Amino acid sequence: MSDKTAQLKAFERLLVIMDELREQCPWDKKQTMESLRHLTIEEVYELGDAILDNDLDEVKKELGDVLLHIVFYSKIGSETNNFDIADVCNSICDKLIDRHPHIYGDVKVENEEEVKRNWEQLKLKEGKKSVLEGVPRSLPAMVKANRIQDKVAGVGFDWEQPEQVFEKVEEELAELKVEIAKGNQDAIESEFGDVLFSMINYARFLKVNPENALERTNKKFIKRFQYLESKSKELNKPLKDMTLSEMDVFWEEAKSL
Repeated sequence: MSDKTAQLKAFERLLVIMDELREQCPWDKKQTMESLRHLTIEEVYELGDAILDNDLDEVKKELGDVLLHIVFYSKIGSETNNFDIADVCNSICDKLIDRHPHIYGDVKVENEEEVKRNWEQLKLKEGKKSVLEGVPRSLPAMVKANRIQDKVAGVGFDWEQPEQVFEKVEEELAELKVEIAKGNQDAIESEFGDVLFSMINYARFLKVNPENALERTNKKFIKRFQYLESKSKELNKPLKDMTLSEMDVFWEEAKSL
């Protein structure tokens, strides 16, 4: 059996199981697209965690969970005669072919940046009024900022040099400092947002994913703080009773681990 045949057989097995669960399982029978939505978001975040942890066995499992949700939505769509899994697959196949004229047509591209620019232009030709229409409203703010900046850069609205972006970061920090001195909370929040937005933009020029970078720092902080907690228990001294100097000793130890 070829790899492709085995893959198709495995996918068919999943479709059959989905049909059986939808017909026979009380929980699966009750589900709607709306009831699955928050679970799908959770599954994608769990996949993201596994990727950041470089736990490939967990990545495999989480991909299965995400795939199940895609099949589940498609099953529900087929029950109302709106679409089925074949329509879902053909839709993305058609889009990929249309969006890659440098592969399936006669368009020539030199590099990745030209591919991204062509991609955004093609979307506008498909009837989108704005390149930002493809940014989901419910994305977390940091991810949304990154996607906004990436998309506008795809149509040429961008800085030319990283140094210019860093100057913008410094400019926004100076404006934040002014508003902090004035004590205007609304203006402080606005300027703080500008600082974050400009830092996220600078990350793009450094080829750093800001979401991944912050999550790495989160994990690092959690590991060090939990080390501090463990030392606190060993000493039988609650953290609230420890001085900052005492805590700092263990914090420095944690950094060297």
